[in-house]
Amino acid sequence: MELKAREYQLSIFETAKKHNTLVVLPTGLGKTLIALMLAKERLEKFPESKVVFLAPTRPLTEQHYNYFKKHLQDYEQHIFTGKINPKKRQELWQKSRIIFSTPQCIENDLKNELIDLEEVSLLIEDECHRCLKNYSYVYVAQEYLKQAKNSRLLGLTASPGSDAAVIKEICKNLGINAVEIRTRESKDVKPYLQKLEREIIKVELTNEMKEILALLKIIYDKKIEELQNRKLLFGKATKKNLLELQQKLVRMLSTGNRHFNIMRGMSVCAQAIKLQHALEMLETQGVEQCYSYFNDLFEQAKQSKSKAVKQLVNAKEFGEAYIGLTKLFQKNIEHPKLAKLKEIMLEEIKNKPELRAIIFSQYRETVNKINEILTAMNIKAKTFIGQAKRKTDGLTQIEQQAILREFSQGRINALVSTSIGEEGLDLPEVDLVVFYEPIPSAIRKIQRQGRTARLKPGKLIILVTKGTRDESNYWASHHKEKKMYKVLEKIQNDFKKNDIAQKKLDSF
Repeated sequence: MELKAREYQLSIFETAKKHNTLVVLPTGLGKTLIALMLAKERLEKFPESKVVFLAPTRPLTEQHYNYFKKHLQDYEQHIFTGKINPKKRQELWQKSRIIFSTPQCIENDLKNELIDLEEVSLLIEDECHRCLKNYSYVYVAQEYLKQAKNSRLLGLTASPGSDAAVIKEICKNLGINAVEIRTRESKDVKPYLQKLEREIIKVELTNEMKEILALLKIIYDKKIEELQNRKLLFGKATKKNLLELQQKLVRMLSTGNRHFNIMRGMSVCAQAIKLQHALEMLETQGVEQCYSYFNDLFEQAKQSKSKAVKQLVNAKEFGEAYIGLTKLFQKNIEHPKLAKLKEIMLEEIKNKPELRAIIFSQYRETVNKINEILTAMNIKAKTFIGQAKRKTDGLTQIEQQAILREFSQGRINALVSTSIGEEGLDLPEVDLVVFYEPIPSAIRKIQRQGRTARLKPGKLIILVTKGTRDESNYWASHHKEKKMYKVLEKIQNDFKKNDIAQKKLDSF
């Protein structure tokens, strides 16, 4: 099958031929074709050279390899993985023209002097928003820019985040001097996209749930007040700030600072983090998930694993909250989101029996609960989660690929997925994407919603619990996305100005 590039892909390709380019393009709009066109151009321009295509996971690496193998057959191509003996990789490097690899493999082979990047005329880094700090992308890119005789670098992402300093760091690490951005609203992209129907559905917690939350908030507020009074917590008591405080206190204790204020602060901070998680479970996930978490805390206290947990479960309000939660669990009371999700799925599958839907949730417990409910409704659903963290938990990559095949072939109507379904994987076009909860990250929001409305019309539904962190998370990602495009446009314009200034200097 002959590939035909779209207008915006050709425009981005023209920039990428001349500059190290950061390409920001929503999921499903053909970043890989731009990479393929550029690889072909570089290999023709430098006939003795190589192209290296890096992706953060093995399945994604294989996906790119299969795409290139199908559409660019004139060059010898190989995949590098940690399972291949380093000496064998060294042999494959010598004869390959295009190498597909995870960044860790290339980093290790560079450090062990099994390969060098002198003859590489193009380095492609997919999901390049990861090109930060100590991630292998950074090391490989920096070595490449030092070693290559004819360097050209292409960074691909659906979203690099909204923080200007972070985007500038990604650009610096990749040696970027041009940015190409497109959104669903871009003039040259719009003609190729289908209509995306967006719907925010708000649900209200039951009075019993609100009473349990009020009890937990009494303890939580006391803990936050104590941390502030001890001059340990400044600013808002967000999850991020509490986790950072906990890390800071751990560091202080590890250096021998056993001051009572630090020891007490450590205990109070641990309790606040656990309370915050309990609140999140009940507000945004479900009764069963919260009940399970409470039981886990009681078990920890019973085993005397933590003084902080012991103190927490002995609080009067905690006991009262547990009694209320137990009653709800025994009555099979569900979070109102689950009832709403049932309605949505019944309606959608009635209108379209061959429906393909992805339901995203942050937590594996919720993914399992949703899958259980959909299966009981005779909807063909499967969970799609990451690799095992414990022996009984998770899917292997082979199991993940088997599920994706079933989904592609229409043998499954719904994938219930954690964040693993957001990034990169070659999922088929879906009719419906449901966010069980909004997420504060612009990167993840863009990746999730990019799963639909590419080749056919699609629908995005976001479930929001009124008066909870769901609402603040929804607006956080909304504002971050807007900010991201503003920041990118400024960086893009700065690069263009620098380019014009350089051309003027060169003409003298």
